[in-house]
Amino acid sequence: MAKAKTAYVCNECGSDYSKWQGQCGDCNAWNSLQEIRLAPAGGHVSASTRVSAAKGYAGVASQLQDLSEVDVESMPRLNTGIGELDRVLGGGLVAGSAILIGGHPGAGKSTLLLQLMCSLAQTMPALYVTGEESLQQVALRAHRLELPTSNLKMLTETDVEAILATCAQLQPRLIVVDSIQVVQLADISSAPGSVSQVRESAAALIRYAKQSNAILLLVGHVTKDGSIAGPKVLEHMIDCSLQLEGDNDSRYRTLRSHKNRFGAVNELGVFAMMENGLKEVKNPSSIFLSRGDTSAAGSLVMVIWEGTRPLLVELQALVDDSQMNNPRRVAIGLDQNRLTMLLAVLHRHGGLHTGDQDVFVNVVGGVRVSETGADLAMLLAIVSSLRDRALDQNLVVFGEVGLSGEIRPVPSGQERIREAAKHGFTRAIVPIANVPKTSTSKAKNGARIDDIDNMEIIGVRTLQEALEAL
Repeated sequence: MAKAKTAYVCNECGSDYSKWQGQCGDCNAWNSLQEIRLAPAGGHVSASTRVSAAKGYAGVASQLQDLSEVDVESMPRLNTGIGELDRVLGGGLVAGSAILIGGHPGAGKSTLLLQLMCSLAQTMPALYVTGEESLQQVALRAHRLELPTSNLKMLTETDVEAILATCAQLQPRLIVVDSIQVVQLADISSAPGSVSQVRESAAALIRYAKQSNAILLLVGHVTKDGSIAGPKVLEHMIDCSLQLEGDNDSRYRTLRSHKNRFGAVNELGVFAMMENGLKEVKNPSSIFLSRGDTSAAGSLVMVIWEGTRPLLVELQALVDDSQMNNPRRVAIGLDQNRLTMLLAVLHRHGGLHTGDQDVFVNVVGGVRVSETGADLAMLLAIVSSLRDRALDQNLVVFGEVGLSGEIRPVPSGQERIREAAKHGFTRAIVPIANVPKTSTSKAKNGARIDDIDNMEIIGVRTLQEALEAL
């Protein structure tokens, strides 16, 4: 009998080594190497591997073809019936694609996929494979959500070969595997969820989806830092990676795309967790603008850009005397390092000192803002709290702040302004380069004031001009 060989694979980047070591030499991660057993030479080769070796990864013989001759019209998108999900996917599901959906426990991954499968199973063959729950548990959830349960084929299985055999018999157009961390291949001796099992199991399922032109949806667990558990190569293998986020004490969930070969990345979809499942929120700005009748110091509305649409969210800041030698800088929903940098800009170019103050900033609604268009709103909210003076409730702000105190333009400025006007805001402080050129304008204190849709738009060039306009 041939001797089984072992290798050590990094759980972060997928690099393999012949012996164990404390740190991965490629990604510099510590204690990330796991031992896997390799199949001996001349051992058993699975049927799916033999088919892929004969036909190629996509199930057809490889041949040279001119790029101009490639037919792109033969890839129609499948409408899911859930508008926010279609938006994040880039317009719908694509045949032969592999989609990975991750999220914390209780975020609603299985609920969203069950709603999708029960709806699409009425018009096409669909298979739902669950390896974590029993069929009774899934059926109870479907009845609780009042979903149509006919025509959806269910399977409780963790063996990938058995799943592929069922798919070959049923020929489904839509497949859900919940989850990729619990399925396994018998040819690999490591436990389910290990690096080799997740990688090879996902490869076999994706290979079948490409060959049969089926749509594959994989559910993935996440680690404590929010990343998909398993080897990083898993995210390279799939076509679309979605993340379902939301706190357990909040009724709202956000679905964000981190990778999409068929659409834009960083697209955002908003859902509300109701008694009958996840319901799409068609106007997300309305749920993030639940402000009181009276204005408070440190509260300000900013316009951010998520994917292909503007979004109005409320930013709150609190500045208070510090009781410690090192004042605290806390940012929830924003980059904390950028907060520290902007406070230095405020001191140098705005003349306001916060070195002896605790500064807290928070984005209402649990939204995570990663773009630099929130810089100006963050500083103006901090100034409002520092001076204890409330701002106008009809004011919106956006703009990027540079280290020299200049206000830089942001993409899609006119669309942001029109979104604010649609929600009844009458005043805006924006970079001067983002002021619409078609409206009438006049100068005031070095800034330019424009009127569009009965909205006063103040364009500023520097942080000092923004403070004067405030």
